[in-house]
Amino acid sequence: MRVAVAQIEAVKGNIEKNVETHLKWIKQAIRNEADMVVFPELSLTGYERELAGELATNQDDKRLDEMQRLSDESCITIGVGLPTRKSDNVFISMIIFQPHTDRITYSKLYLYPPEEPFFTAAKNPMVLNLETEVVSPAICYEASNDAHWEYASQNNATIYIASVLSSVAGIEAEIKKLSGMAKTKNLVTLMSNYVGRSGGYECAGRSSVWSEKGELMGQLDAKTEGLLLFDTETKKIKTVIDGEA
Repeated sequence: MRVAVAQIEAVKGNIEKNVETHLKWIKQAIRNEADMVVFPELSLTGYERELAGELATNQDDKRLDEMQRLSDESCITIGVGLPTRKSDNVFISMIIFQPHTDRITYSKLYLYPPEEPFFTAAKNPMVLNLETEVVSPAICYEASNDAHWEYASQNNATIYIASVLSSVAGIEAEIKKLSGMAKTKNLVTLMSNYVGRSGGYECAGRSSVWSEKGELMGQLDAKTEGLLLFDTETKKIKTVIDGEA
């Protein structure tokens, strides 16, 4: 199985423009034979807490239909970030597209304290059974909670994918945490991060893959959009920068 994380720059609050960026990189993932691609936290809006309430939608939003078509056509699983709403509650969510099946909404279980005035914590832990792997999706601050990793371990996860916004000021701590937990929990771990500015932060890029021993296997730079692909069979890494295969 070939798993990819995308590193992108978001346009603040502009779902339509961000969909275009996502489609570009999904198509690039398909060209590079990825079976799964995951984008950063709230990737379709940018990490814009104050705008989330007015931008919140749901997994059936018609603007996402082309992603489902690509999933169906190319047998690829896709995870994108989006604020979602249920009644009066707004969630930090990952919409997951799988070929010829209903979309899944996975919502953040453990909120970063400054998110609490804007969002509700969800109660739907999950792992995905995909081909030869069991994938545990994580949304940023969740990866700081031991219970989230423990749930992944108890449910036989083999890959942990953290969809994050990590700033220049916070990236070293993020990398140390994820590499350490990869080793502790014996899980191949991937991180998808932004470049550029989002939510008032200067984003740090450096999307990464660590082995189950916590060793860094591949990493993108701090400034450039791209893909980082990991082959679970060969253990090889491939990078794709600026749309060039």
